[in-house]
Amino acid sequence: MKPIQVGLLGIGTVGSGTFNVLRRNQEEIRRRAGRGIEITMVADLDTARAQAVVGEGVQVVGDARAVIANPGIDIVVELIGGYGIARQLVLEAIEAGKHVVTANKALLAVHGTEIFAAAHRKGVMVAFEAAVAGGIPIIKALREGLTANSIQWVAGIINGTTNFILSEMRDKGLDFDVVLKEAQRLGYAEADPTFDIEGVDAAHKVTLMSAIAFGIPVQFDKAHVEGITKLAAQDIRYAEQLGYRIKLLGITKRTAKGVELRVHPSLVPAKRLIANVEGAMNAVMVSADAVGTTLYYGKGAGSEPTASAVIADLVDITRLHTADAAQRVPHLAFHPEAILANEGDLPVLPMGEVVTSYYLRLRVADEAGVLAKVTGIVAALGISIDAVLQREASEGENQTDLIILTHDCVESRMNDAIAQMQALPTVLAPITRIRKEELN
Repeated sequence: MKPIQVGLLGIGTVGSGTFNVLRRNQEEIRRRAGRGIEITMVADLDTARAQAVVGEGVQVVGDARAVIANPGIDIVVELIGGYGIARQLVLEAIEAGKHVVTANKALLAVHGTEIFAAAHRKGVMVAFEAAVAGGIPIIKALREGLTANSIQWVAGIINGTTNFILSEMRDKGLDFDVVLKEAQRLGYAEADPTFDIEGVDAAHKVTLMSAIAFGIPVQFDKAHVEGITKLAAQDIRYAEQLGYRIKLLGITKRTAKGVELRVHPSLVPAKRLIANVEGAMNAVMVSADAVGTTLYYGKGAGSEPTASAVIADLVDITRLHTADAAQRVPHLAFHPEAILANEGDLPVLPMGEVVTSYYLRLRVADEAGVLAKVTGIVAALGISIDAVLQREASEGENQTDLIILTHDCVESRMNDAIAQMQALPTVLAPITRIRKEELN
């Protein structure tokens, strides 16, 4: 049988990894797919560098539209990134009747509804395993492996840069700014790390997982997003003393009122496996009714781990290339009609309606009655306290840290409590609030 012909848009880190792994393992991949898969055309602005990567026998062009226009190309792999030209090229490839593979989580989180609808109309596939958690096959697990289950929640460490920074802060007791510079020097963080450290990258990924887990449209604009820039070394130290570790989590949860969709630093019990995921590694926990809790762990980025996911998508499309479009696995696990019906029944909740528990750190005057005033405010709002840790003031100082752990309460009530505590003259600095996730 004639090999499937693949056109690659962009041959940077992931593109070169995809080309090399596909060439290295071509025989095994052919045996799995039932026919060969060949990258026969590559588009890249730096044509000389691209030609050096792929060698002879592969056509290299500077215009991505030349790949889309080639009638011999069956699958277009988009590895350009971003929201702009990538969106236009993906839509043009779909309109031309090409299947699409992409690692572009930002594109799908923001424009996924439009892209999947276009693909559905044209009867082509858009595969995106590489868009979430690199080499970890979490999309396939959610979309296919857990089909029998009603999924209750998904929580993941899905950004390696922030996990590396938090691991270094814990291990070395350093502040965020110091560790960020080290992460940039080592290549774990970009020169402009905003998308990573502010939680945007993780929010793109958890938006996609939420849509697949619960059968709702992709709704990145409704996600609550916080990064790690305001975390201090003492918070990580206090968390450790209380039996927790701080991780940036992407969380989506089904509740009676709707779906939670949020990214923020979280205290996680140190005994949880996910709390012990260190460095630039990723991990995703899924809780479902039939299977219980499952954990998926591995490299969330890098040339060949991400290429592994891209090629897995190529194999899936190759297997289903001639199948009736109606019999393929839907892009977001649920049939499009079911997703539209679910949107009203499962709205994304505003953060004020989310229920969770909290870690609070207050910098307070070291004088009598401070603890009573603070706990009085909390009690008056019906918030139950789990634990209190009051540090002794250092010699010669007249202020100290007061740490409070709470039981579950609705976020809007905690917002009121923080506002009232902040107004106390004995609270000397902005209150630090970190949500606590037991993940049990």
